[in-house]
Amino acid sequence: MAQVLVTGGTGFIACHCMLRLLADGHTVRTTVRSLAREGEVRAMLKAGGAEPGAKLTFAAADLMKDEGWSAAAAGCEFVLHVASPLPVGVPKDENDLIVPARAGTLRVLKAARDAGARRVVLTSSFAAIGYGHNPPPERPFDDRDWTKPDTAGVSAYARSKTLAEMAAWDFVGKEGMGLELAVVNPVAVFGPVLGPDYSASIELLKTLIRGGIPGCPRLWFGVVDVRDVADLHVRAMTHPAAKGERFLCVAGDFLSVREMALILKDRLGEAARRVPTREIPDWLVRIASLVKPAGRAYLPELGKKKNASAAKARTLLGWQPRPVPETMAATYESLDRFGQF
Repeated sequence: MAQVLVTGGTGFIACHCMLRLLADGHTVRTTVRSLAREGEVRAMLKAGGAEPGAKLTFAAADLMKDEGWSAAAAGCEFVLHVASPLPVGVPKDENDLIVPARAGTLRVLKAARDAGARRVVLTSSFAAIGYGHNPPPERPFDDRDWTKPDTAGVSAYARSKTLAEMAAWDFVGKEGMGLELAVVNPVAVFGPVLGPDYSASIELLKTLIRGGIPGCPRLWFGVVDVRDVADLHVRAMTHPAAKGERFLCVAGDFLSVREMALILKDRLGEAARRVPTREIPDWLVRIASLVKPAGRAYLPELGKKKNASAAKARTLLGWQPRPVPETMAATYESLDRFGQF
C-alpha cells in the first residue's frame, strides 16, 4: 500500500478518488487551500461511507502559489492531480481558468518530481480532446485526438484543460527526470454527490429535473459515473501499462439532451414529471442565451453530434463502467438526499 497525494480535496472527483484509495488500503494526503475545510472534506467522505481517521491527512496548498507543494508531496509515491477550476458559467476573463490550470499543473508536477514520486495521474478532460474540430471526425474521438485551442468557439474551459495537459506532457518529457505520467480524460461526470461541491455537469441534470428549461437543446454529451472515474484513476496509477498513456473516460455512446431526459423519465417516474422531452430549435437556444449568459459556452456545439471511445481503458486496464441509466438514477437519489429538489 502506498502514500498517495490527491489535490483539490474538496472537489467532487477528488473525494471519490479518496474513497476508492482508502477502501483499497492506501494512506491519503489531500490538499486544500485552507485547512479550515478539513471538516468539510471528512463530512463528504463520511457521506460516502468512510471515516479514515489518521489514514487521511491534509496539506494547505494553492494552485496559484508555490508555497506548500513540497510539503504536500513529501513521502508520496503517487500523485492524483485532480484540482482544476471548473465554472458553471462563462468566466469574464478566460485567464481565470487557463492560468491556474496550467501553472497549477506544473507546480504539482515539479513537487512530485522533487519528492521522488513514481507516477502522477492527471485529471484532464474530453475538453482536451473533442473541440475545435470543424467538422468533427466521422469516427469516435479517442486518446489520439487533441482539441485545437486556437479555433474560434473553443471555450475557455476547453482551452484551459488542453493547454494544461499539453504543458504536463511537455514537462515530463523534458524535465521529469523519470517521473511517470498517465492522464484520464473524462466526459460529463455524474454519479452520487457527497455534499455541496459537485461537477458542473450535474447542474444540467438538476435543471432538467426541476423543469428549468422549456425543452432540450440539440447538444450531445458523453456520460460517466464519478465512481468509475475514480476507478480509472486508480488503475492508471497502479497498472504498469498506463505509463505515458491517455485514457478517454466515457461509459458508452454520447447522448443528446433529449435522450438523457427520456432516461430520467424512464428511471425516475413521478420524480421526473417536470423533465422536458421536446427538442427546441437552435435559434431559440441562441435567443435564450441573451437572457441567461451561462448557456453561451454551449452555443458553438449546437447541432454537432459527436461520439468518443474508451476502448483503450477497457482493453489495456480492464476498466468496466456502469450503465448510464444507473448513474443518472444514483445522481438524482443523492441530490434528493441532500435536499436539492
